[in-house]
Parts: sequence; structure tokens; C-alpha cells
Amino acid sequence: MTHALHLTRRLFVLGLGLCLAAAHIAQAAEIRVITSGAFTEAYKKLVPEFEKQTGHHVISSFGASVGNAPDSIPTRFSRGEKFDLVILSDGGLEALVKSGKVIPGSRVDLVRSQIGAAVRKGTPKPDISTVEALKQTLLNAKSIAYSASASGTYLSTELFPKLGVAEQLKDTAKKIMSERVGAVVARGDAELGFQQVSELIYFKELDFVGTLPESVQQTIFFSAGLVEGSNEQETAKQLIRFFQSPAVADVIRQTGVDPVPAR
Repeated sequence: MTHALHLTRRLFVLGLGLCLAAAHIAQAAEIRVITSGAFTEAYKKLVPEFEKQTGHHVISSFGASVGNAPDSIPTRFSRGEKFDLVILSDGGLEALVKSGKVIPGSRVDLVRSQIGAAVRKGTPKPDISTVEALKQTLLNAKSIAYSASASGTYLSTELFPKLGVAEQLKDTAKKIMSERVGAVVARGDAELGFQQVSELIYFKELDFVGTLPESVQQTIFFSAGLVEGSNEQETAKQLIRFFQSPAVADVIRQTGVDPVPAR
């Protein structure tokens, strides 16, 4: 009798486990996400863990926050590509809200990022520690690469004019489309490169110079937003909560950006 009871209990536990597994599979969803550069490294590290924990499948795309490059996020939305969640610079996200692509009020700030500079490994590191040193470094550089996304927009439209070097840099500074600035510097096509720190530090062929001086630094928030018309908003919210969880904060910091605590 005892053996029969024990067997019955084992079958019940096994059956319960199978039911839970079936429920997990039934609840599994497929979600389409597009993210821009500064959050990319953290995203690539974290998404497999999210899929493992939830059973959901994430289809990932990548593009610049702003600009008209063929693979930029605004361009992909304009040609009708479908996504459930978008992660990009705060300014880029607000533009998508205004154009009706992202649900108003759905913005969640995930990380904050700063702009840094890098040179090819083994070449002299210029001084950008002060505003005056940065200005002189810009003028001395034979070639400069900067992003076509949020950081590059700030540099070309605000910082260079503020420093009084915009005219002089017309021949030496180049906006990089659909490619990371680090790749351009690594192969020797530019002497000095500027982009979000998180997009420079992973190039082993580069030496990181440092961040812009605080008084001219631009701290950019990279934020998530729910896409209008998505049928997977609850799954998208689940992924946002995962990115915000304290358990993944150290992984995010290791990629060169700072987590924004959940409100």
C-alpha cells in the first residue's frame, strides 16, 4: 500500500511538472525588438538569459537612433518594418512618439551613456582632458570619425560650433553611416574617433582615450518604448522589467553604460 501511494505521488508530481511545462510553452511569445548602439552590448549579453528564463523568443534588429541611413531606426519605421519594442536615445524615442510610431507615456529610461574618444592601438593618445585641450586635439587631428547617430549629431551641430572649430573640421571630420566609429579607426581610416563609450571599449584594436570634459559632455539616456499596434505589449513590458532588474545591473555596467534605477 505504501509503495502504491508513493508511486501515485510520483506520478502526480510528474504530471504537475508536465502541466507546468506545457503552460510555459503555451505562454511563450515571439517579440521583435530593435535597439541602437549604446545599449547593444548589454542587450546582446542579456537577451539570451531572458529567453532562457521565460521561454520567449526575441527577434533582434539593430540601427542608429537618428539619421536617414538605410538601417537607422527612423528609416526602418518609415518603410513599415514591424517591431514590438524599440530601444534608442531619448531624443530619438521622443521623435518616434511625435510621429505616432511609439505609444505616448510608454518611455522607460534604461541606461545613461557618455561620449568618449579612441585611437588605433599603439598610436599616441591625444589630450582631451580639458575643453582647451580637446579643441587643440580636434584641430591637430588629420582625420576624425564621428557617429551618424545621437552622439555625432551633438558633436557636429552643438559642440564643434561651440568650440569654434566647425569650419576647420569640414575637411577632416567625417560622419560615419551604418558602421561603428571604432571599426573605422581600427582599420586606420581615421586617426581619432568619437562615439558612445559603450561602442568603443570593445574594440581590441583601439586604445580608449577618455570621455569628453564634463562641461561639454552630453549624457544621453537610452530608453525603451512600446510600439503602436504591437500585439506583444505585455511581453515587451516583461523584457523592460528584466533590463531594469538589479540582478542584471552589473552586466550592464561592464558594457560601459550606467543602469537607470526603476522608478
